Amino acid sequence: MHTLTRRGFVAALVSLALASPVLAQDWREEYPELTIGISSSENETDAITRNQPYADYLSRELGVPVNLIRGTDYAAVIEAMRSGHVQVASVGPAAYALARKIMGEEIAPVAVTLDSGGNLGYYSIIAVRADSPYQNLEDIKGKSFAFADPNSTSGYAVPSYYLSTELETSPKEYFGEVAFSGGHEQSVMALVNGTFEAVATHWRNEEAGNIQTMERKGLIEPGSTRIIWKSPVIPNTPVMMLTSLPEELQEEFKTALMAFPEKDPEGFAEYTRGTSSGYSPAKHEDYLNVVAITEFNAKERRKNKN
Repeated sequence: MHTLTRRGFVAALVSLALASPVLAQDWREEYPELTIGISSSENETDAITRNQPYADYLSRELGVPVNLIRGTDYAAVIEAMRSGHVQVASVGPAAYALARKIMGEEIAPVAVTLDSGGNLGYYSIIAVRADSPYQNLEDIKGKSFAFADPNSTSGYAVPSYYLSTELETSPKEYFGEVAFSGGHEQSVMALVNGTFEAVATHWRNEEAGNIQTMERKGLIEPGSTRIIWKSPVIPNTPVMMLTSLPEELQEEFKTALMAFPEKDPEGFAEYTRGTSSGYSPAKHEDYLNVVAITEFNAKERRKNKN
């Protein structure tokens, strides 16, 4: 009979652990549950309801409970990731740029959503009431204007940048009043109610965007608004993840995410409202233009304070 020495026994166990996934430590022991952070233009009830099929699907595929936490704004989601309470989040490109500035390579985009036509981008728009006389940016000079959220891509970062570069002045100097409404729905509601004469929000195509969603939900009357400005294309929202997570977890998550439209078409359609065809792999370099825009805006804010 062959007898193993203590050293040989330990070496054999190590070898067996490397070869056997049963003996190798599973990432689920370290992460018996996962949390996804969300922050959307919807109210909390609608946002959680829409995202629940996403969490349910991932729970089934990954074999651990996947919970949802809705941040009051994009910054709250980023802080939850920084503190480790959230492992995965889907936030706008500008919020991703902010997260990257705060957390560096501790986070990274793993996927980007595709729209129903397979496109990788969307737009920021400036809308006015349909019955207003305003037809272009020149017409709303001196009027009241609302951005959505200071960390919103389409609701602040992109329109602020292009307003500054196209008009060669700051929004604060150009408009009679500038405010943050607190969110995309709040902006459009305030526009329709007459609080502001123009607002910034997001738009994808004739069928998809914040205004179309609000019309379908009965929050505003169809045709009550009109677009007078549209930005160049913005890269779609990234799904970002903590890079400190076990490699096996990261890979399993990516695999499950990419398969979502095929494995659970009904859940995926409910989650995306039928406006997406799936996901494409993403990397930090895809968002360098957005990072540059957010840095420009930050410099402008500092300059205007001095």
